Amino acid sequence: METSLADVARMRLVAQGLVPPLAGVVDVVRHLTCVQGQDFPGSCLSLALRSEARSLAAVTAAYDAGQIVRTWPMRGTLFVVAAEDAGWVTALTAEKTRTATARRRDELGLTPAMLERAEATARTVLAGGGLAGSGLAGGGLTGHGLPRAELFARWEDAGVPTHDGRGYRHLFHLAVAGVICQGPTLGREQRFVLTDAWIPAPRRLDRAEGVRELLSRYLRARGPAPVDDFCWWSKIGKAEARPHVADLAAAGDIVSTQVDGREFWMAPDLPHRFAEHRRATAAPLLLPGFDEIVLGYGDRSAVLTREEERLVVPGGNGVFKGTVLHRGHAVATWKKATTAGRPVALAPFGSLPAAVASAVPRLSAALPR
Repeated sequence: METSLADVARMRLVAQGLVPPLAGVVDVVRHLTCVQGQDFPGSCLSLALRSEARSLAAVTAAYDAGQIVRTWPMRGTLFVVAAEDAGWVTALTAEKTRTATARRRDELGLTPAMLERAEATARTVLAGGGLAGSGLAGGGLTGHGLPRAELFARWEDAGVPTHDGRGYRHLFHLAVAGVICQGPTLGREQRFVLTDAWIPAPRRLDRAEGVRELLSRYLRARGPAPVDDFCWWSKIGKAEARPHVADLAAAGDIVSTQVDGREFWMAPDLPHRFAEHRRATAAPLLLPGFDEIVLGYGDRSAVLTREEERLVVPGGNGVFKGTVLHRGHAVATWKKATTAGRPVALAPFGSLPAAVASAVPRLSAALPR
């Protein structure tokens, strides 16, 4: 079986639940396993766009119910994960992450004793109180949590420095260790909670089971994609990942296709679902910055040329602009209008397709709120 790169881009819209959307927010997160989450409002929009209700309130409700959380499971960055998956996914690359970030901790003077004090303080202050009267469903357990600024203040009171990036590094270190995560919402931010208290029933997988499941879920939810993209995305080495591919294929969990001479993998039913929804995948879409359609792959050539990627990430500063897709490929970046009720403002990469120009007012009005 051979597939063109243009069809890969459109098939991924189906695989990721953009065409058609999945049932609910929690279904989206469980399907994708890890959703880019460093931009909290943008990640909420990515989730809402993939769910039938297209509701940002539904995303907030999933956080407040303890069904989804944000944490640092891999690549040193924030992702949204289903609560029950946070532990086993984080454990797969935790040791590698700690080793890779040791130099930065040393530069900031975060000694083992300081890290221990930060953890002990966090455990004490986050364990206090309960959810009664908070309006939060949560895990139903102790630990209403604290917003970032208040947790930093408690650390400072305990002699734990938070200035010049030290506070962030403490949060990162404790999240990678599985001690804390971001759970219930507070306006446009989240509260930090103790993971064990907020997630009462985490899944337990040994390492081989975890690598196999993460690989399967990645290829089924983001295919067609090569194994190399999974290794870039997860930071799990090729030598460890590749032996699982044959087992997954033999079990019928994934199937392969050739794309420009390379082997790509996907869910067995994806070709059928793509054929069913092929016409819908041609329609224009507005996606926020950091969306998984762009950030979920090491090789982004299906959705962006090198020149276009430089326009999406100006100066290579790591800040991704929202993209406008047409037939699965990015044709412009966008940002919200400064005047309420106006369509989003586009910055086309070239001549804007007429279908996109005419769809912008409708797409802008239909953005989840």
